[in-house]
Amino acid sequence: MKLLGRILGILLVVSLAACGGGGRRAPHAVVSGAGAGPQFGDSAPHAWVGGHPYDHMVHGIDISRYQGDINWAAVRGSGISFAFIKATEGGDHADPNFRRYWYEAGQARIPRGAYHYFYFCRSGAQQAAWFIANVPRERGAMPPVIDLEWTASKTCPRRPPSGEVLREAKIFKDILHRHYGQRPIIYTTVDFYRDNNLGSWPEEFWLRSVAGHPRIVYPGQRYSFWQYTGTGRVPGIGGNVDLNVFDGSPAQWRVWLGRRLQ
Repeated sequence: MKLLGRILGILLVVSLAACGGGGRRAPHAVVSGAGAGPQFGDSAPHAWVGGHPYDHMVHGIDISRYQGDINWAAVRGSGISFAFIKATEGGDHADPNFRRYWYEAGQARIPRGAYHYFYFCRSGAQQAAWFIANVPRERGAMPPVIDLEWTASKTCPRRPPSGEVLREAKIFKDILHRHYGQRPIIYTTVDFYRDNNLGSWPEEFWLRSVAGHPRIVYPGQRYSFWQYTGTGRVPGIGGNVDLNVFDGSPAQWRVWLGRRLQ
């Protein structure tokens, strides 16, 4: 039923885009593969109206152990420009493929950074210590990332008040800043961003928005990275993978790397 609903939704959007209403021309709907940027597949594409990711020239992936074995030469050759790699979760879980991915991406000369999935049953200080114990401080790495979203964990179902969330996350990111020499990037989702007033933070953002352009979904929020699908297909990776774009030109990307690498 969900698949049928999605298909009908795509057809509806495309038909509305093709037929103007009241003499006004409707926005053009763009689907996967229509754009000037690097071309990647999507196992569950949808039509974008009012803005799309496919004209961005700098694309990247974010990965965890679920991607299995990766042919990094093929990934790099496909046009991928960066990789965010899951390192840790909470205060006691490390991704078993992190160190391998970290080494292999570095060997393939793909800029990479590590991310931490934040839990609300451990303090920010405990989680920062766990991340530091697992992620090397390495020259040339991208800044660390803190993944802030409501967890669906059975072991940690807490949804603390916004004040506690912001306090503990700030402790985490301040400790990482001192250790790695770069302010962490904040990854977040629409509901978490809204529920915790993350727009008040003067931080660099990586925004998840798989159904609409960030300027519509996060009005007024500046960002550097946009995660636009969780069902991307990239040469060298079997199965689905998250795809992202950098919000800037290749020249701006080079400037960003020069400023934000450790």
